[in-house]
Amino acid sequence: MMLLRRSLIAAATAALTLSALPAMAQEAKPADNAAEQMPEGKVLPDIALGQADAPVTIIEYASFTCSHCAVFHDENLPRLKAEYVDTGKVRFIQRDVYFDAVGLWAGILARCGGDEKYYAVSDLIFGDQKNWLNAKSGDEIAANLRKIGAKAGMTTEQMDACWNDKQKVADLVTTFQTHATADQIEGTPTFIIAGEKVQNQPWAELKKIIDAKLAEKG
Repeated sequence: MMLLRRSLIAAATAALTLSALPAMAQEAKPADNAAEQMPEGKVLPDIALGQADAPVTIIEYASFTCSHCAVFHDENLPRLKAEYVDTGKVRFIQRDVYFDAVGLWAGILARCGGDEKYYAVSDLIFGDQKNWLNAKSGDEIAANLRKIGAKAGMTTEQMDACWNDKQKVADLVTTFQTHATADQIEGTPTFIIAGEKVQNQPWAELKKIIDAKLAEKG
């Protein structure tokens, strides 16, 4: 997936102008006054897993509508957590990328339960990606995402409040745009391992890179 400013504006505009979630699967068309419709956003702090003083930090840029990202989260992230994060060797940060309005809505849901639930909700979204994206209408996508939110303990009112929070949406889009531009992200998943940009690859190859970075740290 290529990072296009048009996609960013379309997603942001859809989030700020659609008042009901079932309409979110409509084709998002950038409005001429899209920038005026958006509140000024701020960059939100990263949500990290692992010890703050871990010798190596890994940042993953991921989209909730990216199938390769889902595979990483289902297969490789558990390995990364067990072998490196839980042992204090790696600090892991996921940064969301929004290529489309649906991905943005999923990202809002991931943040809806608060920072402490972000990774748990993110895992649910990625783990059920094939099902919730396999919808024939906006109503179906809405219902599917609501089921994921309910599974994570969120109420309908809580989810509606998050999806309609224009300031939070602006903050998420600003955070995405700022980080992705700075790191020159063009597709997902992309990793920043101890400052080095690394494209997605099999676990064995990623593990070699991680081990090499740890060795450099001594």
